[in-house]
Amino acid sequence: MNVVTRLADMGIELPPAAAPVASYVPVVVHGGMAYVSGQLPFIEGTLVTGKLGQDVSTERGIQAARACGLMILAQLEAADLLDRVARVVKLGGFVASTPDFTDQPKVANGASDLMVEAFGDAGKHARSAVGVPVLPLNAAVEVDAILALKV
Repeated sequence: MNVVTRLADMGIELPPAAAPVASYVPVVVHGGMAYVSGQLPFIEGTLVTGKLGQDVSTERGIQAARACGLMILAQLEAADLLDRVARVVKLGGFVASTPDFTDQPKVANGASDLMVEAFGDAGKHARSAVGVPVLPLNAAVEVDAILALKV
């Protein structure tokens, strides 16, 4: 069963892959690895903006991280790589947050849990989850990915 079918069976539909907002490409493949640029959280076509600990709840942050994960999968699908993923190696989670907000790992779980839903055990990965003062376009969360590909 391919990943898109697996997701559809769970009621999950991938969004259209977003175009880059600056001078970069969404996915680079090199040496059997796919590197997915940081993806922003669009829920129902609207960018989730603001800061955790200020005007974005932890629950909304988790949803935003999941939306970033969906966009990672959409970028892989657009590059015809989704069914070539052998392993999710690492996710980087960036959470726009106030200095006293400390639930960045909980927020990043939104993307991490999605990878396991999509790929099973191959979706388990290493990860960083860091708080930052601001993200592009005032996004609340950004997630990037490194994935090993089947040859």
